[in-house]
Amino acid sequence: MPVPTFSDHVGRFEREVTDRIGRLSALATGGGLNEAVELLADCVEGGGIVHAFGTGHSEAFAMEIAGRAGGLIPTNKVALRDAVLLGGHEIAELTGEPPLERDPRIAEDVFATVVRDPRDVFVIASNSGVNGSVVGLALLAKQHGHRVVAVTSLEHTNAVEPKHPSGKRLAEIADVVLDNLAPYGDATLEGVTDVAVGAVSSLTAAYLAQLLTIGTVTALAARGKETPLYVSANVPGGHDRNLTIEARYGDRLRRSA
Repeated sequence: MPVPTFSDHVGRFEREVTDRIGRLSALATGGGLNEAVELLADCVEGGGIVHAFGTGHSEAFAMEIAGRAGGLIPTNKVALRDAVLLGGHEIAELTGEPPLERDPRIAEDVFATVVRDPRDVFVIASNSGVNGSVVGLALLAKQHGHRVVAVTSLEHTNAVEPKHPSGKRLAEIADVVLDNLAPYGDATLEGVTDVAVGAVSSLTAAYLAQLLTIGTVTALAARGKETPLYVSANVPGGHDRNLTIEARYGDRLRRSA
């Protein structure tokens, strides 16, 4: 039997990705994202901010939600390093052992850096959905009266034990749960080597983030409401236009490198 080539593996991975993207599209067109979309639209229409949080590679999801061209302006990206930049933690803690994302105590310090309003919503992404910081932040958001949308791998999270003292998973806390369709362990291709390769959670989560944005904007437009969206800062006039709209939210918006 011939040994599979790189091209063979590319084709396999393409099928793994496109199958999941297709399933997410079907979910969206079938109304499966409507609850999350309406929640976000209510938040934006009411003057709230969408706070997006993710650790590790799930931070990419938060970056898709907050502060990019074609995205909603009333959004914040919340990150573990905020506890260093805006709190009292040391840089070395970010790369400590065990990783900071597993420490439930960090959630309170990160949450304290967020300028919050009762109208705000939290969107939290975690492939495993069990790490202490993620679960802790979701619990704090709920305790303070905020609605929470979770993006997680249901296959993975249901196969592992929670690491937060509460014994809860992110999916058990959130008001709305969206499955990123990643398999247990994230990687999709067996047989390339003795360890699977081809992780998909970042790709599917990014697609979900864009679907949520598109859905929220569509809902706001259908209501006849303003859709405060970013224009690329790299087109003429884009940066100044964005700053004008950002100014309406004052210090509730936080943009960092």
